[in-house]
Amino acid sequence: IGPMLVYEQLPDTNPIKKVAADYITKYEAKYGKDSRTTFGGHAFDAYMLLSQAVPKALQKAKPGTREFRAALRDALETDNVVASHGVFVMSPQDHNGLDNRARVMIRIEDGRWVLVK
Repeated sequence: IGPMLVYEQLPDTNPIKKVAADYITKYEAKYGKDSRTTFGGHAFDAYMLLSQAVPKALQKAKPGTREFRAALRDALETDNVVASHGVFVMSPQDHNGLDNRARVMIRIEDGRWVLVK
């Protein structure tokens, strides 16, 4: 699963833990304890990517133009955007951008996700 679902169990050295903790804390404050889902995390991660790419694209072109879309694509090809599900490193050859840090192995114990270490 995505590491954000078990962020509390990740080692403090994991770069995803801090971002996931920030997101989940705010999400659960609004929607209730244990309301986290991967879907919200993916939307948050898209926001993280766009929040760093859009300002760069705006420096090069006007929204709604072919040039802006190209500039946005280029700006999304970035290194090390730490998000709730992983660290994005995108290139012209790899637009998925997530490496092995974007998944963890878990088991279910008493109805709870437990990180397999």
